[in-house]
Amino acid sequence: MPAGLVMRSTGSRYLVRGDDGTLHECVARGNLRIKGWKSTNPVAVGDRVDYLPQQSEEEVGSIIELHDRTNYLVRKSVNLSHHKHVIAANLDQALLLVTVTRPRTSFGFIDRILVTAETYQVPVVVVVNKVDDLDEEEQEALFELVDIYQDAGYKVLMTAALHGRGVAEVKALIAGKVSVVVGHRGGGKSTLVNAIDPALDLHTLEISEASGKGQHTTTNAEMYEVQGLSTERPTLIIDTPGIKGFGLVDLDAHHIGDQFPEMFRRKGDCRFNDCLHKDEPGCAIRKAVEEGDIAESRYRSYLDMLNGVEEDSPYRLD
Repeated sequence: MPAGLVMRSTGSRYLVRGDDGTLHECVARGNLRIKGWKSTNPVAVGDRVDYLPQQSEEEVGSIIELHDRTNYLVRKSVNLSHHKHVIAANLDQALLLVTVTRPRTSFGFIDRILVTAETYQVPVVVVVNKVDDLDEEEQEALFELVDIYQDAGYKVLMTAALHGRGVAEVKALIAGKVSVVVGHRGGGKSTLVNAIDPALDLHTLEISEASGKGQHTTTNAEMYEVQGLSTERPTLIIDTPGIKGFGLVDLDAHHIGDQFPEMFRRKGDCRFNDCLHKDEPGCAIRKAVEEGDIAESRYRSYLDMLNGVEEDSPYRLD
């Protein structure tokens, strides 16, 4: 049976590229949905699958078997709170696209994606887009954001994708790898992908002047092969729909802090092995926050996650 790579997911149909290069519109066999875990999508972009080829426009193919995943990026389903939605699978890295204005990406949103990526072993690079044309206050916010995430241990790039700034660095970063681009709507994900390979010509829209928010231009996750980069392995990039909120799944209280690298490095210095870094005596994490070695915004995000506060809740600490 032929094997292939899932290039696009529309919810009920999938575009599979066979190892021979042929493309097949497929549906998932019903038994793929019975895997012992609750997911709204049994197959995700980036999955390796065995499939029956498409025979004609009317007679679509079938995905028969899902190969084991090396990793995946997941969020809570919007409509089914106890289900997860797999954004993409088998990734070398995720590019987390954020902006300091028009629209502003909240620290809570950034940290939830980073915690999820750490949980499912997906390396992340933070890409701050739209860094051109910032006023003095916005530049200060930019420098603060870069410092926070570099100090936490993440690689941070700055881009102005619409004008080509920083695109060369992103190309070097993704060459020969499988990368997914994630972020909120209006952050410029499709614009960045277009800047990397203009031949892809993905549809983009401007930010609404009235609301300062973006509009969805990518409606389904889709993988593209980037041309023009001289690498032995193909360069594959996955564009994803903008995310309004990012709900966590499968994380218990004692594991959340371990997904913050700067907290994980220090937790051995806490007086108690089961310290939750809230009000326990001898807590090394709270001491590091007080001394400025851990960003207050990161600690607030941790407490929100610990307390089960959703990213878009009015009760968030930031």
